[in-house]
Amino acid sequence: MSHPSSPPTSLAAASPAPASPVSWPDAARQAAFEQWLALLVQSHQLLPASLRAASADASIRRYLRIDSASGASCIVMDAPPDKENCRPFVQVQGLMAAAGLNVPQILAWDEPGGFMLLSDLGSTTLIGLLRPEAPQAALDWYLQAADVLLEWQKASRPGVLPACDEALLRREMALFPDWYLARHRGIALDDRQQATLASAFDAIVAHNLTAPQVYVHRDFMTRNLMAPVQEGGPLGVLDFQDAVYGPITYDIASLLRDAFISWEEEFILDITVRYWEKARKAGLLGANSASGWGEDFGEFYRAVEWMGLQRHLKVAGIFARLTLRDGKPRYLADAPRFMGYIRATTNRYRQLGPLLKMLDQIEGTEPVTGFAYGRM
Repeated sequence: MSHPSSPPTSLAAASPAPASPVSWPDAARQAAFEQWLALLVQSHQLLPASLRAASADASIRRYLRIDSASGASCIVMDAPPDKENCRPFVQVQGLMAAAGLNVPQILAWDEPGGFMLLSDLGSTTLIGLLRPEAPQAALDWYLQAADVLLEWQKASRPGVLPACDEALLRREMALFPDWYLARHRGIALDDRQQATLASAFDAIVAHNLTAPQVYVHRDFMTRNLMAPVQEGGPLGVLDFQDAVYGPITYDIASLLRDAFISWEEEFILDITVRYWEKARKAGLLGANSASGWGEDFGEFYRAVEWMGLQRHLKVAGIFARLTLRDGKPRYLADAPRFMGYIRATTNRYRQLGPLLKMLDQIEGTEPVTGFAYGRM
């Protein structure tokens, strides 16, 4: 996950400012970077003195911004090759560009060194334009985001990206007991609690694997969507290197059950049903789905909820790991939001009742009493 570290501003309107020194982990990496950059200065009219941090990221990668003599700017990806493999980024960038999505252009790539020069999509993330108290103002942005998602999904082909299969879903959910419960909360599950968690995980995986398969961004949320630099332009898409081929419900759940911003269910339903109608017309919910989701929005929405539950169990574990292992505590500040998603979904489905009871005991929370449609 990545997001601008400075206040949202349009890059086109921003005037160059004195750059703060960029720190490097060691002199050798700095020397390698400066040697690589020197080869690009003339061809891309770069201004090395303008180099500065562009974003904070939850991974080892970092992004720097550099101005050019033309008045535009570029992004430098710094991804140490012993820790980050840039090939998936390059592959998915090509797939998304071919599908018509607005993604950064790769201007130069030093694969052995782990440096990449990219076009700049600006510094205003979509989340910077949204206010939870003003859902009507957010509606058009979400509809645009859903349309971008559909274009990506319509380009899907099997056998191109890694599969989001049972093994991957289970590895992701294992982050919850390993990092959130054991390391963050200091909870050692007893045999009964372990059985409860295992049963819930079995049910979640079974539900999610029945979904039609498409290309999955895997972190399709408002912090990874860039507002247009020019009015009327397309949304930009970032942080796509972990894309897979998996459940169609994954990205729409990520978008509408965001770890960083929440909406009332009426708003979520409105966006989801419009997305569902377009997905039906595009043939994305057709004969390959045994669930009949293409005919029954209720079935589709329930599937999105089960997918969102899997994702938020994963996110809880990731945020705990970022805090405890990587020294990035700001992510856990949103823990109440995604634990709220988890509890709301487990409350809605009888099959997940034991998991809700266990979480209430661990978190010291009161049982959920309000829900939209009753238990199923």
